[in-house]
Amino acid sequence: MLTDGNILLRPYSLGDREALVELANNFNVSKYLQNRFPYPYTLDSADSWIAMVGMDLEPHNFAIEWQGKFIGGIGLNPLADIHYQTAEIGYWLGEPFWGKGLATIATGIFICHVFSNLKFLRLQAMTIEENKPSARILEKNGFILEGKLNKHVTKYGRVYNALLYAKTRDNGM
Repeated sequence: MLTDGNILLRPYSLGDREALVELANNFNVSKYLQNRFPYPYTLDSADSWIAMVGMDLEPHNFAIEWQGKFIGGIGLNPLADIHYQTAEIGYWLGEPFWGKGLATIATGIFICHVFSNLKFLRLQAMTIEENKPSARILEKNGFILEGKLNKHVTKYGRVYNALLYAKTRDNGM
């Protein structure tokens, strides 16, 4: 478990399934996330996710807890082949917890863990250009905007530009 005394990052558990569905089954939560984060989000979705991340030998996905409540998730997607020292970071919070700085704090805790304990030299994140709060979370955690990818993402039938951010072990860790 990873914590700053306020936010706790911990493995997912079966006890998270109802709160996971309650928070994740929200169009506003899903609209900027990858399609592997389903909408609608069902109990079957939660069960599949919890089972899948529970099989990880080296956990890369954590539940975010605040004030004893499950509020969202954060994790890594390790890249492969010549990119094996890079991982993509992703995070989400339930809508009732937006605007409180919690995702920024959770991301900071997670980055420290990754660069202190895992092999990755680079973390990157891609956000839809419209998703300014997500870009701010990355910027507040020392990620640098590396580029804009025009018409890179299609979500719910709409085409978006994407912003690619990155942070390396040597720029701030």
